Amino acid sequence: MSDAAIRIEGLCKTYRGSKGEPEKQALKGIDLTVPKGSVFGLLGPNGAGKSTLINILAGLVVKSSGRVSIWGFDQDQYPRQSRSAIGVMPQELNLDPFFTPRGALEVQAGLYGVPKSERHSDEILELVGLSDKADVYARTLSGGMRRRLLLAKALVHHPKVLVLDEPTAGVDIELRQMLWTNIRKLNEQGMTIILTTHYLEEAQEMCGEIAIINHGEKIAQDSTANLLGRMDSRTMVIVPDSPVTVLPAAEGVKPALRDDGCLVLHYHNAQTTAEQVLESVRAANIRIRDVRTEEADLEDVFLALTSSRTDDPPADDQDRPRRGMHRVKL
Repeated sequence: MSDAAIRIEGLCKTYRGSKGEPEKQALKGIDLTVPKGSVFGLLGPNGAGKSTLINILAGLVVKSSGRVSIWGFDQDQYPRQSRSAIGVMPQELNLDPFFTPRGALEVQAGLYGVPKSERHSDEILELVGLSDKADVYARTLSGGMRRRLLLAKALVHHPKVLVLDEPTAGVDIELRQMLWTNIRKLNEQGMTIILTTHYLEEAQEMCGEIAIINHGEKIAQDSTANLLGRMDSRTMVIVPDSPVTVLPAAEGVKPALRDDGCLVLHYHNAQTTAEQVLESVRAANIRIRDVRTEEADLEDVFLALTSSRTDDPPADDQDRPRRGMHRVKL
C-alpha cells in the first residue's frame, strides 16, 4: 500500500470557451503528493485552480488529462472506491432546507451506499455540536450551524481523506475553535486532512506540509518549516523614549518611521545581525523604551512566491478575501 493519501501526476484541465472566447487552461500538468495522516495545506490566490483541483478529486469535474489516485485507488480504474475514500466540506452552503440534520446525514449515507448498521449519524452530530438540533429543519439553523452540518455530511461515509474548502470563512471564533479541535481529533485518529484557506495563519498553525499553486501550476511544495525558512527577512520594531528625528543609517538596514512613532527596521539575518541594527540605533542617539523582533510568516512566503503574477485575471476560483483575521488581500 502506498504511503500517499493522494497522488496526482500531470493533471490538466482545460475549459472550453463560450461565445467565441478562447479555451481556458485551469490546471497545467500539476504533480502533487499528499502524505497519509498529514494535515496538508493547498494554497493559492484567486484563480489559481484550487476549486478545479478539488472538484476533480471529488469526481465533480472530469480532468482533461493526467492521473489521480486516492488512497491507492486510481480514479479512472476504480472510480467508486476512490470517490468513497474522500469527503469534501465545500465552501458553499448547499443544504436542502427541508431536511433535518439527522435526515440529511441519512440521505448522504444512503447515496454512498453505507449500510444502516454502519451509519453513525448521531455520533457525527455530537462530534460537530448539533445533537440538540438533530430534528429541526436545516433552514432554521444559523450560518455557523450550517457549516457544522456540511462537515458532518462529509464524514458520513467514513472517508480516509477529508478536504476542507475555506471551512472558517465568515464564522465566529467559537465555531472556528470547535472546528479545529474536531479536525485535530480526526487527524489523530488517522484521517488525512487537506485544507484550503485564505487565512494563512491557520495554515501555518495547522499544516505540516503546504503546496502553493498559481495559475494552474504548482510553484512550491515543502514542509511548513522549510517554506518559512526560505524567508531570511527580519523586522525590528523599536518604541523610542522620545520622538525620532534622525533615522539610523547602517548597511543592509531599511529604516522607517510609523505613524504611531515606532521605528521599524528591516534587515536580512544572513547579512546583518540584530546587534548591528541596535548599534545603528544607538549611533543615531535614539533611546530605546521597548524593542521586539518579527520573523517572516507564511503570508510573506506566499506573497513572495505569487505576487509576480497576481495581476492576471482569475481562472476558476470565486472565493474572496475574508474579514476578521490577518490575510492576503488578493
